[in-house]
Amino acid sequence: MKQVRLSVVLCLLAVTAAVAVATDIPARPEQLTYPPLTYVVPDGQAMRVQLANGIPAYVAADRLLPLVTVQVFFRGGKYLEPAGKEGLAELTGTVWRTGGAGDLDAAALDEELDFLAAQLSTSVGETRGSVTLNLLAKDLDRGLQLLMAVLQSPRFEQARLDKAKEDMLAEMKRRNDDAADIEQREWNRLLYGDDYFVNRLATKASVDAITRDDLVAFHKQLARPANFVVAVAGDFDRKAMIAKLNATLGAWKGGGPAVPAVPQPTHVPTPGVYLVNKSDVNQGRVSIGHLAVKRPFADEFPMMVANDIYGGGGFTAWLMSKVRSDEGLTYGAYSNFRIGTSYPGTFRAYLQTKSATCARAIKLTIELLEKLRRGEISDNDMVTSKNSFIETLPRTFETKVRTVARFAQDELDGLPKDYWQTYRDKVRGVEKPAVAAAAQKYLKPDALVILVVGNIEEIAKGHPDFPDVKLENFGTLHRLPLRDPLTLQPLGD
Repeated sequence: MKQVRLSVVLCLLAVTAAVAVATDIPARPEQLTYPPLTYVVPDGQAMRVQLANGIPAYVAADRLLPLVTVQVFFRGGKYLEPAGKEGLAELTGTVWRTGGAGDLDAAALDEELDFLAAQLSTSVGETRGSVTLNLLAKDLDRGLQLLMAVLQSPRFEQARLDKAKEDMLAEMKRRNDDAADIEQREWNRLLYGDDYFVNRLATKASVDAITRDDLVAFHKQLARPANFVVAVAGDFDRKAMIAKLNATLGAWKGGGPAVPAVPQPTHVPTPGVYLVNKSDVNQGRVSIGHLAVKRPFADEFPMMVANDIYGGGGFTAWLMSKVRSDEGLTYGAYSNFRIGTSYPGTFRAYLQTKSATCARAIKLTIELLEKLRRGEISDNDMVTSKNSFIETLPRTFETKVRTVARFAQDELDGLPKDYWQTYRDKVRGVEKPAVAAAAQKYLKPDALVILVVGNIEEIAKGHPDFPDVKLENFGTLHRLPLRDPLTLQPLGD
């Protein structure tokens, strides 16, 4: 009997507690309240040291896992390729690692890295590259020896170069398979011009012309201590780690000329509607935009908020809400306003939709752009956007590896030392008039380049529900041919 009474009492207490908790639950998700986010941005200058030979290094201990990651970032890349040797940067970035180093031939280097369960990678991009080592902390000394061998004396074995060329040519043959690849290639050409380095792409002839000596010379131009910024994080004593770095990277002597500055584009894009026919697809890919800006850029934060509201903020942005959710024309519509570090970035709104609705989607995209320039921005738009930037900031520094890499790349790019410390206050300080003013100044409807890739015959018909909405409404039509994947010469349409 006592057990029954006890059970009843416990049940009553549980129900009472459940009711009390239930009364604290808001009726709708937007009524939920949270304590203020308290987050202290890491101090990059406290992590920074200068090695004996002047290399800046960002070093942070992290005892969570028995691993160490060393990243060596450097200036230089594709823009340094000699004419007729397009593809050299990519091949160098590949064979630098795969072609052996120091006393180890390619197979021996592969075998030793496998034995250590270590990852060692190299890459050379448009304007910078990196060499990265990740391995168990207990093997750090040997890992640093291998890293130095790869940095200082890569072998660039001919067999591995031949294999990299073969792989590159195989990839080139697929250049016209995906409409997205065609879109990106032609977008860059329209905005930066055929002669700008981002559009000097590899061809079969240029790849065939590249020799091992070219890789050796290109590596020599890039791999110099004065050109490095280093990031190190992992399971170590920081003082001991700095000593190891000074005994390896810091002991590397040698100067040489500075890496040349990145050239700036001189091409002036011509507004209009540019069409690339790919008849085997039933959807069109659309890009709309123009050249943007490069750092330093005083209106960075107002433009960051403006783009987020327009199309950069995912499902809360106007493009996604209108073109996808309201009109059902696409799975996704986005925008970005890229602030270049070495050369001007681009403003670009982009989407994919059925052939019949391409013109309609373009019209809606431009209408929303005009709305933004008029400053028709709600208080909720501002709060949602600003909170997104502020509350997601900790992700930038969610691991020590990401943190030191961020600070190293920021130094390479010349960002102010207090950039992240002042980031949230600058976001909070953005007001609607500043957003509208920035949008009016930097988003230019009269300068829009509109690129459409797809079945142009079907796209040109438009949609029967909107007979007056045609591609020609948005500017002069220009047909662009597909290009031969190996020569990049125009093909007949």
